[in-house]
Amino acid sequence: MNPIEQFQGERSARLASYAQDSAFSALSRDWLQASMQRQYVYNFDWLGRPIIQYPQDMVAMQELVWRVRPDLIIETGIAHGGSLVLSASLLAMLDMCDAIEAGTVFDPRQSQRKVLGIDIDIRPHNRAAIEAHPMASRIAMVQGSAVAPDVVAQVQAFAKDYRRVMVCLDSMHTHAHVLAELEAYAPLVTPGSYCVVFDTFVDDMPPGFFADRPWDVGDNPKTAVRQWLPSHPEFEIDAEMENRLQVTVAPQGFLRRVA
Repeated sequence: MNPIEQFQGERSARLASYAQDSAFSALSRDWLQASMQRQYVYNFDWLGRPIIQYPQDMVAMQELVWRVRPDLIIETGIAHGGSLVLSASLLAMLDMCDAIEAGTVFDPRQSQRKVLGIDIDIRPHNRAAIEAHPMASRIAMVQGSAVAPDVVAQVQAFAKDYRRVMVCLDSMHTHAHVLAELEAYAPLVTPGSYCVVFDTFVDDMPPGFFADRPWDVGDNPKTAVRQWLPSHPEFEIDAEMENRLQVTVAPQGFLRRVA
């Protein structure tokens, strides 16, 4: 057998076994809960900006961006801007790889690939830091509620000329808000690309785990996905990604557009 095919086959078999390994899955959920209690997710930067994500999910985004090669990544939720910088840097690497593969000179000033971030409150010190970052030319921001009609219209107008679009939902994590985001932004995802719904793991934590937040078991991104997905057969859950990561804030949240 071709050694590359052998490696891929072994990986596929291993990931399939994880789906049946309830003890491993439980261990991963326990570690996620323990690490959340200790605010582990706040420990990381990407190219100098704080990013409130697990390293596993950062790697997952890298895999998806390489697989899809999007022209536009839309993100709800900005915070310190680390996720925007992560996406922008991955798009920059795509441009460099495209130039190498085409045998042309890489000129970042000619790139059309962009990241569009939306947040109801872009704090001045965070906006200043994002706009001063070397990746700033690839980043656009809209301030306002991600589900406000005028904001949705701005995003739709921004996205209309892009050929491959990816969406990441990571702002308010209540059921109603995420459901409204899915209705507004999932249609912008192009076939073969993804809508990644972050923090679906809330439904797997003990009730009251997020005592100072408006979301909880039964009212969170996963419940929104479960309500929304049956009426949208053009999307499916990428269970392999969840099996691959084990520790992720987005179980059942990697939604791939198949049609």
